Amino acid sequence: MNGIVVREDEAFEKALRRFTKTCERAGILSDVKKYRHYEKPSEEKKRRLNSSKRKRIREEKRMTFKFDR
Repeated sequence: MNGIVVREDEAFEKALRRFTKTCERAGILSDVKKYRHYEKPSEEKKRRLNSSKRKRIREEKRMTFKFDR
């Protein structure tokens, strides 16, 4: 279960923004969206391919950043 501790003198909007970020990182919103409606097998395959492409590009950026130093 995700949660945050609201700091003293912290605005509600800022705390809400931090909470949504933690939920986004944990993948809760994507799970909710995934089960909200039926997804055709072709759409699921397309979504997984796009996800793997994004992940590969992110890893390549990290590797080039490490070697540039």
